[in-house]
Parts: sequence; structure tokens; C-alpha cells
Amino acid sequence: MIELKQLSKRYQMGSVTVTALHEISLEIGEGEFVVVLGPSGSGKSTLLNMISALDTPTAGQVIIRGHDITRANRQQKFSFRRDTISFIFQTFNLFPSLTALENVQFAVDMKGNGARPDSAMQVLQAVGLGERANHFPHELSGGEQQRVAIARALATGNPILLADEPTGELDFQTGVQILQLLESQAHSGKTVLVVTHNREISRIADRVIELSSGQIVSDGAPQEGKAPIAELHW
Repeated sequence: MIELKQLSKRYQMGSVTVTALHEISLEIGEGEFVVVLGPSGSGKSTLLNMISALDTPTAGQVIIRGHDITRANRQQKFSFRRDTISFIFQTFNLFPSLTALENVQFAVDMKGNGARPDSAMQVLQAVGLGERANHFPHELSGGEQQRVAIARALATGNPILLADEPTGELDFQTGVQILQLLESQAHSGKTVLVVTHNREISRIADRVIELSSGQIVSDGAPQEGKAPIAELHW
């Protein structure tokens, strides 16, 4: 599903070159639930931006479902993201003038996949926001806004789901609810990548990729085996 070959990303900041990723190579299969773990500045978010074609690597290749998207043009990248990638942003990126329901419906309409008219409401109910559907983002708490962003991503039905710190603004109970939703997406055959600095979340992954200073320092199953979500605590 996802293949990265010698992927590097460098930024020039004045006379200083900052290396965000250095020669990352990995393969991620269909239906895998992967946690990318690492501290702030380790390259986690940059890695997601490369996979989702939101940024262009300095060197290397990004191959998604057999297609090299590294040098794709703007229109090709747009079509790729619309049809393949659902992204849960750390900063929500909700439309302030649209209600929670309209924000989710917008993603469904952009996808144009013939989804039922009630699908946006159903996914909002799944994240516990059915009663807040007609509220605008400024009327929602940070955790509620995050859940709208997650609902919007789930509503597209795309085969790859990327989540940047999806529980960062949520209380523990709601965070567990969201992790259950993400895990269910992997069980249904979607490829799920969750970026986090919370090591506890990595316990429920099929696979944990740990980054440090833009490089992979470990890649494999959780050290003590995969744990059920009910055992998590933070």
C-alpha cells in the first residue's frame, strides 16, 4: 500500500540546512494499524506530509498503491489525496463558517463517491457528536473540533487514513473512543498510520515505527505484544 525508498527531506533556513528526514525506507501493507512514535522534532509530521503529497521530498521516492507520486503535478496530487488519503490534522483545519455536519458533508461531496445523504450524520454520531451537528467550530471545544476533523476523515471512505496526534486535544475517555474507531478502520481493511509522542498508544498497534532525528531507530511489533485498548491508561 505504501512504499518509501531512501526518502529524505531537508529545509534551508538561512545558512543552516535542517534535515527533517534522512533516507527513510519502509513498506506498509493494506490493513496495517501502524503507530509512528517519536518526540517533537523527530520527523513524524514531515513523514505524513510526504506520504500524503502535502510536501515534496528532497530525495527518494514515495510509492502509493504502486504509483510513484514523488514528481506528480498539482492536479495529480489533488486527485490522489481526494481518492486515496484521508488526513486527520493536528490543527483541525475546519471551515469556520460551516457547521460540524456541513464540515463532514463537504468532505463527502468532494469525494463524490455516491455516499448516502445521511452518511455524514452517521459518522458524527459515531464520534459522539450527533447532538452538536448544527454547531459551528467556535461553539465547540477543542476536543469536539478534533472529533469533527476525525469524522470528516472517516466519512470519505478512502483506503489510507493518516492521523497526526488524533488524541492530543481529547480527554482519556474520548481518546479511547477515537482509538477504537481508528482500530476498526484497520480491521475493515484500511491502512491506518497514527503519529504520536504518546508511547502508551503504541501498545495497541500492529506495528510501531520509532523515529529520532529524522531516522528510523526501531520498527516492529510492540515490545510486550499488542495490547487491547481496554488496558491503556495515561
